[in-house]
Amino acid sequence: MEGNPDMSDRPSVLFVCVHNAGRSQMAAGWLRHLAADTVEVRSAGSAPAETINPAAVQAMREVGIDITDQTPKRLEYATAESSDVIVTMGCGDSCPVFPGKRYEDWKLDDPAGKGVDAVRPIRDEIRGRVEKLLTDLNLATRPRRTPQRPPA
Repeated sequence: MEGNPDMSDRPSVLFVCVHNAGRSQMAAGWLRHLAADTVEVRSAGSAPAETINPAAVQAMREVGIDITDQTPKRLEYATAESSDVIVTMGCGDSCPVFPGKRYEDWKLDDPAGKGVDAVRPIRDEIRGRVEKLLTDLNLATRPRRTPQRPPA
């Protein structure tokens, strides 16, 4: 990240949930997919899990987004402090607050322990929220064909 002069021109968005294994990873996957390199995408957790939720991985794969290369990361003070937008998803008081940052708290069901059938609606709701966030940031979503329904 350091050393690239173009990085400072891009807004950075940090998605935070407790385990950084489901909601925040799906949100980061959608933002990377829809915004390409116009946004710096970050995700972290207040108590990160060992691995990403397999149902979240499968749900995202069904819409053509691969998040298997991501790993849950601990929320670091410096990461939050240097982010332009911080989107929290149920981490409560463990999320740091910095003056002058844009905060959004997305109330989403926790996909932990749920099967892919229960995770799909969460994935789809996250997509809608990410699209709205991009609109709010005045960044157009790039045209990319994404199937709405998994193949039968």
